[in-house]
Amino acid sequence: MNSETTGESTGQPGGTLNTEKRNHLKETLLTSSEGRLLLTGVALAFAYTAWLGVKLLLSPDESQLLVGMTATGLMFGRGFAMTFGYSLGLGHGTVIPVCIIIETILVLIFYPLFVFSWQHLLVLKWLKRILERTHKAAERHKETIRKYGVIGLFVFVWFPFWMTGPVVGSVIGFLLGLPVWLNMTVVLVGTCAAIFGWAFFLRQLHEHVVSYSPYGAVILMALLAVIIISGRLLLKHPRRDRKDA
Repeated sequence: MNSETTGESTGQPGGTLNTEKRNHLKETLLTSSEGRLLLTGVALAFAYTAWLGVKLLLSPDESQLLVGMTATGLMFGRGFAMTFGYSLGLGHGTVIPVCIIIETILVLIFYPLFVFSWQHLLVLKWLKRILERTHKAAERHKETIRKYGVIGLFVFVWFPFWMTGPVVGSVIGFLLGLPVWLNMTVVLVGTCAAIFGWAFFLRQLHEHVVSYSPYGAVILMALLAVIIISGRLLLKHPRRDRKDA
């Protein structure tokens, strides 16, 4: 009787609110720009995974290198992934397209998820910490990029490490109020241009280091690891350092 009374007083069954929220999310996925970006990113991710599967059947050795490079790019960013690829003997024809695909997938999937979380349409607990870290990183750089506008955002995505490149750049574009099409154009075009630029630089650096030592590739990877760790520590404690000073 109490449940019936509750139902009558609210005028809604217990699960109506959740159902309406799910229906609204489905409608948003199909009609909003962010939703279409997310669906495109998921489709591209599936296509890329299927391609890796075909590679596994046709060329197991090469597929292992590609999987390793992909995992490195997802965890540490394009700079580490490209160096990893070149150290394994992969050429521009493989390293550049793979890095472009990886970073495009990351942007197309992560940006809509951030926007939906910001709008409280979709909250994923397993992504909450990453979203918060990305938001904090974007807030740190937002005012600097605001001074230079689109050019500042274009330059920002050139940084080749996680939490400093296109993913955070797309969030900064959102926080600055850029239209979706302009934000995605600047971020993705800047990312592609950056990958080409870093590819030739890192390839030349790799060949130069290897010519001096057979352990050159290992040394270069270790150097990049130190740079990444140092950069993260500096970004994580900037305010504390200022207070101590």
